[in-house]
Amino acid sequence: MAIFPLSWTESAACRGREGVLFFPPETGERKEERLEREQSAKRLCQACVVRHECLTCALERHESHGIWGGMNEAERRGLLSY
Repeated sequence: MAIFPLSWTESAACRGREGVLFFPPETGERKEERLEREQSAKRLCQACVVRHECLTCALERHESHGIWGGMNEAERRGLLSY
């Protein structure tokens, strides 16, 4: 596995924000709540200048949770299956 430099995180739009939008709560959530949370996170990612680096990092590290580079777990798995 390649070691991906994380210096890009300093320019991330999500820097300093709580992970509430980007990761599911430990107590679980209803489908509607998950969809709303994910859409809010993805909107923030849309304008992020390091979105590509974030997504690349998540794919290389096989991140199995959260929104990374504007994509959720299932969307990233779809990219890796090709």
